[in-house]
Amino acid sequence: MGKKISLSLVAIIISSCVLISAGLIVGAFFLLKSQKNYTPPLVEATEPPSVDVQMDTIQQQVSDIRGLEMNAELNRAMMSNAELQDVVMNDFFKDYTPEMAQQDADVLSALGLLEPDFDLLQFYIDLYSEQIAGYYDSTTKEMYVIGDAGFTGLERMTYAHEFTHVLQDQNYDLENGLKLNDDYCEIESEYCAAVTALVEGDAVLSEQYWFLTESTDQDKNDVSDFQSTYESPVYDSAPAYMKQDFLFPYQQGFTFVQALYNENKWKSVDAAYANPPVSTEQILHPEKYPNEKPVNVDLPDLAAVLGEGWTEIDRGVIGEWYTSLVLDSGIDSAFQLDSFTAADAAAGWGGDGYLYYDDSNSDAYVFAWLSAWDNNDEAKEFFTSSKEYGTLRWGTSTEDGANKTTWQDTISMSINNDQVLWIITNDSAAYANTLTAFPNFE
Repeated sequence: MGKKISLSLVAIIISSCVLISAGLIVGAFFLLKSQKNYTPPLVEATEPPSVDVQMDTIQQQVSDIRGLEMNAELNRAMMSNAELQDVVMNDFFKDYTPEMAQQDADVLSALGLLEPDFDLLQFYIDLYSEQIAGYYDSTTKEMYVIGDAGFTGLERMTYAHEFTHVLQDQNYDLENGLKLNDDYCEIESEYCAAVTALVEGDAVLSEQYWFLTESTDQDKNDVSDFQSTYESPVYDSAPAYMKQDFLFPYQQGFTFVQALYNENKWKSVDAAYANPPVSTEQILHPEKYPNEKPVNVDLPDLAAVLGEGWTEIDRGVIGEWYTSLVLDSGIDSAFQLDSFTAADAAAGWGGDGYLYYDDSNSDAYVFAWLSAWDNNDEAKEFFTSSKEYGTLRWGTSTEDGANKTTWQDTISMSINNDQVLWIITNDSAAYANTLTAFPNFE
């Protein structure tokens, strides 16, 4: 979505006086917040250092904490909320067309994560306009802190977070060295989700150290006051999966980086940039990093069996993280499994691939998802949870065998040794034709 910048979306969670954000979009790193109903606290009449002096001080403090040095100039500035709204509309999402957003929404709808008519593009625009507190653009090398209230403790903490991204970029090259760019992430979404979690988890840990060791009493009061008045109506209205996904780079990324830090402090974190994580599985299970890598899953050409008028709209990888979201964060709570069951079912993930096709002559679509698991037992556990999910979502099955369950002659979940196949469509003929492309599951 948008130009391929990585961003820290917020969903802001302040825990132990730390602002944790979330999300990956394209070219810039963002820290987000809601300004609604937030009145900056009164400060004493003593004249504080200028904003530039404060920024310089924070930069040196963060550089010392992180053990990384700047090696290039930084363009930095404050940005008003009105200016931010213009940037969100005309920069962040300028290349993310309504047609692209609808295609994404169609896939998410097939997975039960969105309503079919959900306006994904407008929601992203509203959310980012509400939530961004600051960002670093790794393409233009510019850093901005957002706020109409001045450079309070909240903006200072934001600056510490975003300046960590500056150090990461100048030392490791986010777009070219780590390949966090639009073209690569379009193909390697799991890799980019994992690397974004490394980058944001690192920034959260650095920010925490700064807040605990360098923040002033006024900073702490400012953040506490913000915490007590914070509201986020757009984020609060987000679909269940989106709320969790926005937090993934920050919460799960922080846990991953903490595990690295516990090995050999910042040296272990730095080493991860030379050998980055490649999947959300590795982020969720730090013990699987760096050796356990996803397996490739080959997918057939469905156009050959679906016939004239059918076009491939999307293909990609779901990954362990989204597998758990599908099971526990559907748009309707009636078919949400509990989070522990979903996490356990997804934990044996070894690799996957999905295809989404639609028919230009009708409203028919086909979603096919083939997943590989660490062993037959892990596949069976996921298959069992899949059937439970399917029954909650589509009701009583029309066929329920040991290796395959079918609903409405258009949907099925099948197992073959260590692989599980989901087929979801709204057309019985398309379903039958799609199944022939997977002969091991007929």
